[in-house]
Amino acid sequence: EVPLEKGRVTLVKSVLVTGANSGLGKDCARQLAMLGEIEKVYLGCRNPARAEAAKAELEEVTGRKVFEIVVIDVTDLDSVRAAVQALPEPVDGVVMNAGGMGGQKANEKTQAGASFIFAVNVLGHSLLVDELISAGKLTKVAVYAGSEAARGVRIMMMARPAFKNSTVDEFASVIDGSFFPANTDPMKSYGSIKYMAALWMSSMARKHPDIRFVTMSPGGTTGTNLVEDLNGVMRVMMENVMMPMMGLFGVMHPLDVGAKRYVDALNDESYKTGVFYASESGMSGKIVDQSTLFADLSNAAFQDNANEAIHRFL
Repeated sequence: EVPLEKGRVTLVKSVLVTGANSGLGKDCARQLAMLGEIEKVYLGCRNPARAEAAKAELEEVTGRKVFEIVVIDVTDLDSVRAAVQALPEPVDGVVMNAGGMGGQKANEKTQAGASFIFAVNVLGHSLLVDELISAGKLTKVAVYAGSEAARGVRIMMMARPAFKNSTVDEFASVIDGSFFPANTDPMKSYGSIKYMAALWMSSMARKHPDIRFVTMSPGGTTGTNLVEDLNGVMRVMMENVMMPMMGLFGVMHPLDVGAKRYVDALNDESYKTGVFYASESGMSGKIVDQSTLFADLSNAAFQDNANEAIHRFL
């Protein structure tokens, strides 16, 4: 079994994990099954064939038949609505793991008017939570995959997100991409997007006090597909220079360590609602409340402005 961190532990019985056919999402599903208490893990995946392959592998490695597939593409709002309708029963928890740099389509617009990179990381998950709550299909906890990029990461050359006034309009410009120069490298917009996601989660925590909303960064994790989304030059730099260096200096950790952060956030109630947890320094090691490092994260007005901006596109 996977040991949990010490705290007030209440094990969830059913969980929906997005982006569950590979990487962190898949290992989160594996770890949940290995706890032994889980009764159902819904694998939220956009590609049915890959989902079936992941399900078969997870059943083999865990020896358990607790996995079911829910087809969902978080960049397609109709797909999100259909996935919630298809969910046969309420879940105790949801892990919003799907995301990334958006690949070659990062700066393109979705039908909702959001940039693809914002849609894949935030907009689809926001609708997912709204729809689950509206349908009475989320009962205990929502975990969002945060990132240390939301407060800046010097070793990754990611600057701290900076806004002029953090109004609804300014946040809306992040969503449609107009906040950034044309053809901005996703590495430069990613931090602002994850920052907005953390604000949105904190706002939702105050609006829905019966559900625990936790933003938890998996940290700098090896074995994910995040690098695949980068452009050619940056991908080469990350794969051959930056990631080996970060691994050498302990800035990154293995995949199962990152996925375990999700599992702990789901089950350990000492991770408080409305708080964004991530590494204290760099992208690995001790987990702390990020508002102690970047005070803007605890600003209730900023949180509600980010939430309102997101809902303009829903």
